[in-house]
Amino acid sequence: MNRIVTYLLALAICMGCAANTTPFDAALFTEVIYTPKHASGFEIRGCKEDNSTLITVKNPWQGAQDVEQMLLIDRSGRFKAEGTNIQRIEKEARRIICMSSSYVAMLSAIDKQECIAGVSGIDFISDEYVVTNRQSIGDVGYDNNINYELVLALDPDLVLLYGVMGASGMESKLRELGIPYLYLGEYVESSPLGKAEWMVAMGEITGARQKAEEQFASIAERYTTLAKEVNLPDEQRKQVMLNTPYRDSWFIPSEQNYMARLIRDAGGKPFTIEGPGNSSQPVDMEQAYIWASEADVWLNVGGCNSLEELTRQNPKFADVKAVREMQVYNNNGRQTPQGGSDFWESGVVRPDVILQDLATILQGRNEDLYYYKQLK
Repeated sequence: MNRIVTYLLALAICMGCAANTTPFDAALFTEVIYTPKHASGFEIRGCKEDNSTLITVKNPWQGAQDVEQMLLIDRSGRFKAEGTNIQRIEKEARRIICMSSSYVAMLSAIDKQECIAGVSGIDFISDEYVVTNRQSIGDVGYDNNINYELVLALDPDLVLLYGVMGASGMESKLRELGIPYLYLGEYVESSPLGKAEWMVAMGEITGARQKAEEQFASIAERYTTLAKEVNLPDEQRKQVMLNTPYRDSWFIPSEQNYMARLIRDAGGKPFTIEGPGNSSQPVDMEQAYIWASEADVWLNVGGCNSLEELTRQNPKFADVKAVREMQVYNNNGRQTPQGGSDFWESGVVRPDVILQDLATILQGRNEDLYYYKQLK
């Protein structure tokens, strides 16, 4: 009996030694698992030799060029992954720290809310699951005030990072702690459906890809159908102004910007500038005021909750056509008490609902709004 026990123990040790000995090689992942139809920043491939998958993320923050990061879901347990651009988990993630509220919305959209172990800025998150379970969900902080002791205590399988104009400052510490991480780049997508399609990547991470694909397909169908219904010739489209001055600068989106695309798909005609992708650029204040004066509808006016608050910023706004005709709408119809906007949370995965709001506004329909509210 002792010999048998000794043999089995030795066999187990040998098997353990054999694990993670195959050097990771992205070329082994030749099976196309998912190629996005609208998103440009990710793909999912599989290894024909086993059921491991590889999620590749490209340029996940503004200004990124030739940045590529990979997450290996090594279900066979045989790969040895080394390097700062490759992270490895052995199975689907069950405990995730979300450094962006949009990641929370993706998990909620595919019924994987229970995977949310931690968040960044819990008071600014609208998700019902997080609100209800906030006592058991850790708030790890943000920017340069990350509570790494809490990060460790939460025992995450994966931390989903967020980069603004560059890599997150959390990277080096997470590597030191041995905690896998991945960036999701939905916020740099200029396509509304492209943003929402990142839920499929989240589905692969959590073992719910089929559910995510089905959910996204349903959202895309609703979006496309509504866009066809409100398609109008150019001369019948209402002119739309966006945003308000910020520190003496008025940022106007590029033609391919996320909001500009939504407005056009809703039957409107936004004032835009030349520029790539999802970018916005400051324009001359005088020019911006001229556009605002010409607009039929004015959207996304910062933190304003009334026309009085808007005109208080600049008394000249009282003479603007959209203000006089009460055609000013803000995307803060759903907020937490601390000011967290659900538009930038669940709206990321529900562009069809945002499009419905915008179509209601631009077509003058008598319907309730979800993310938007009319300023009075």
